[in-house]
This record gives sequence, structure tokens and C-alpha cells, in this order.
Amino acid sequence: MAVLVADEVSRQYGDTVALDDVSLSVESGEIFALVGPNGAGKTTLVRALTGTTEVTGSVELFGEPPQSVEGERIGLLPQNFDPPERLTAREILDYYSGLYEDPEPTDDLLEAVGMDDDAETYYENLSGGQKRRTCVASALVNDPDMLVLDEPTTGIDPAGRRQLWQLLEGLAAEGTTIFITTHYMEEAEELSDRVGLLADGAIVALDSPETLIESYGGDSLLYVGGELEESVAELFDYEGSLGNGQLTLRNVPPNEIGSVVTTLEASEMTVDSLTWTDPDLEDVYLELTEQSVTQRTADGRIAVAGGEE
Repeated sequence: MAVLVADEVSRQYGDTVALDDVSLSVESGEIFALVGPNGAGKTTLVRALTGTTEVTGSVELFGEPPQSVEGERIGLLPQNFDPPERLTAREILDYYSGLYEDPEPTDDLLEAVGMDDDAETYYENLSGGQKRRTCVASALVNDPDMLVLDEPTTGIDPAGRRQLWQLLEGLAAEGTTIFITTHYMEEAEELSDRVGLLADGAIVALDSPETLIESYGGDSLLYVGGELEESVAELFDYEGSLGNGQLTLRNVPPNEIGSVVTTLEASEMTVDSLTWTDPDLEDVYLELTEQSVTQRTADGRIAVAGGEE
């Protein structure tokens, strides 16, 4: 059953097209990730889906316009969310809990997002990752049926990020429908049931991460560095080429890498390095959008480069 349905949703600011006929649906209990660089239109689409900006086209949430849905059924974390800085993490959750008749226990929420040890710290003194985890908890106080998170793990360290992933997976397993936006490819690939790839306000592909990678990801690549002869690629049945002293072979199964090395050594060539890469969601996005510039963040995540949202 579809909890969220968007049909040909468009939004324009002057001459700038923020959303261009976006259509998608999200099933009950599904984790849906909307992926794209900053400026692709992710935040505008979140606002459209939650009824906080006017659009052309139609959006239905639980079978009715978003503005008509009871507030307790939705949990929303905007990309820019700034609770009072002179409140502690606990006080922030207590405040938002007071807006609902039957909120989740504050202690349970603090533990769920890994903030139980820092619950008495003022928000202004928290790290960026701690602030974001506190904000995620604030979106859970009403135990929502639909949870919408705009860039939920920005600024969170790898351990904290994976803790949040486990939390979201547990919520989805219990029936919560989850819609997240992210520009981190690993996050979308690891966490979501389906992914929508957004570029210049339009959905360029929508499917499970596995299907997208299989359809658009391209070949696996084996890079071999060492003292190699010009004719080295002719030793193999795999498509290959030699450039800058490095042999590149396509679609070598992992269990055949050893035989590649054996063949080279038998031909008296020296192997100094081996790197094998499998296609991933980043490759899919770059293939479909013809982008070529990416950046790796300090914590090792791959992020699609782009301007401001």
C-alpha cells in the first residue's frame, strides 16, 4: 500500500526550475532514499511532499493532501533545524514531547540516537554530529507513521551514522515509512529499499539499489600495477588496456584475481599493486547524469559534488 504518492510535481522560482514533473510513490514500511547533489531539488521536494510549499501536480499522504494529515502521524526533520541553544538535549526532547498527547519516553529516544551520555549538555556545546542526532530524536517524539528526514546524517561520524541506520531499519521493520534525502551514496545504497536519483529537479532513475547498479553501474575493474610489458593485455581473455604503467582488466571475477597474478608472474612480470572495484550507486549516478566531479569526505564517504541547495 502506498503511503506517499507524488504525481507530476513541479516547482519553479522565477526562471529556475526546482522540480520538473517528479512522480514517485513510497510503500508502507519502506525506506526510500532521494539521492542527489546539493542544488538538485531535494529540499524543495521534501517541502512539496510535506505540504509546506506550493507546487503544481498532486501529492497525497495517507490518501489525502499533506496539509490535511494529522500532525501526530508525521515526523519531519528539515535540513536546517535549530532548536533553542540554551536547552540541554534532554530539555529539547521534553519540550517537543509536550506538544503531543502520548509521546515516546525521552530516555528511550536519547538512548536510541546515542545521546544518553550527553543528555545534560547544552545544545550550543554539542558537536555537529551530536546536534544532528538530537534533532533526529526530536522527529521521533510522536512515534510517527511517516518519518521524513532531510540529510539526517550530515556531520555525524561513521559510528554514529551506522547507529542511526540501525535505528531507522528497526523503525521500518516495525512499520514506519521512512523517506530520507541524502547526497551520500553509501548511505542510500546500504540503507534504502529503493532509491530515486534526482538531478536538476527531475528523477532520472528509480529502483532498488541493486537493480540500478546492475542496469547502469558498468563493469567491475581490476587495476594491476608493476613492471609490465606493452603486450600484457594480450595474455588475458578479459577486455584490458595498459596505460601509465597500469593494467586495467574488465569484469574479472574476484576468485580469478589470483590466476591473473599467476599468469603475470609466469611471464616474468612484477606485480606491485592490485585494486579491484565493483560498480556502485555513485557510478550509476555519474553515468545517468554525465557528471564527473565527486568528492570524498573526511570520514570516507562518497558525496556527489554540487552547489548549494
